[in-house]
Amino acid sequence: MKVLISGGGTGGHIFPALSIANALRRRDPNTEILFVGADNRMEMERVPAAGYQIVGLPVAGFVRRKLWRNIPVLYKLWKSMNLAGKVLRDFKPDIAIGVGGYASGPMLKRAQKAGIPTLIQEQNSYAGVTNKLLAKNAGAICVAYDNMDRFFPADKITMTGNPVRADILDCNVSKEDAKKELGFDPNRPLVVMVGGSLGARAMNDAMKVALRPIVDAGASVLWQSGKNYADECAEAAKGVENAIATPFISRMDLVYKAADILVSRAGASTISEIQLVGIPSILIPSPNVAEDHQRKNALALVEKDAAVMIPDSECNQELAPAVIGLLKDPEARERLAVNAAKMGLKNADEKIVDKIYELLKK
Repeated sequence: MKVLISGGGTGGHIFPALSIANALRRRDPNTEILFVGADNRMEMERVPAAGYQIVGLPVAGFVRRKLWRNIPVLYKLWKSMNLAGKVLRDFKPDIAIGVGGYASGPMLKRAQKAGIPTLIQEQNSYAGVTNKLLAKNAGAICVAYDNMDRFFPADKITMTGNPVRADILDCNVSKEDAKKELGFDPNRPLVVMVGGSLGARAMNDAMKVALRPIVDAGASVLWQSGKNYADECAEAAKGVENAIATPFISRMDLVYKAADILVSRAGASTISEIQLVGIPSILIPSPNVAEDHQRKNALALVEKDAAVMIPDSECNQELAPAVIGLLKDPEARERLAVNAAKMGLKNADEKIVDKIYELLKK
């Protein structure tokens, strides 16, 4: 079987794509898999590092507010459509899977025109424009939230959940040992803030204000600043006992085990991980994403009392009170964790592979 997997741009697209590829290989080690991503995006490094071949397209996102800047974007799209056609002719896939991101649009559009079965994996609670356009001719659409028939034909939808990194679910370390491995006192509650690989300005500025009050309330803090803000955040944490600022966290499996409260953006993969590990969280949705989908992801949890949400514009004032409030209320933390876990959908990667095989049998 030959499978083409297209998309990327962020970890939220890449991690599910790799999880699907790994599940396909577990099912049949002889499966040939080719990834198609966008040139100069993170998938061009992450996918080869995971042992898979990838082809890059020169596609870029549309500039919505300055339409005149889209002339070069349209040229890149035309060029990408032509290259996508060449990929199909050379690789001859049996099925094409789109996980979202710039490259999935031209690649799946070409595949559909060529009569190749396509499957869409929509991670968010609010569907992206590209996936909505592709849905009509898709063979199946795998989703992680209820009520997605607002965007897609109901008869094509399968509720699978989002695939997550296997190491997060397979970590068998105790909470105390996880804290020790991360360099923290196992007897203090641990607050972890994760702002993404590049970092988030508003979140980092808020933690500069909140750090000392949170530590004085009896907690330790692991502050993942992102590489763009590494120096200034390290300086802000300097001399604060029980606090570590780092640009990157390599062992998120340990973090989920160790954390008593997670402060995070509301990307689809992070939400799925929060649900599957059952952890109390404070979500600060990014305002800089298409269709405001992170706020909608966060609301899906807030409406079920499974997370706390702070608007990005208010996190400077609200972060410390929200964290300290949860630190003082173990019952609230437990309630958020239990309700988040109730929303978790396990074995999403295997369910998606089942759907792939079902499509191919048709």
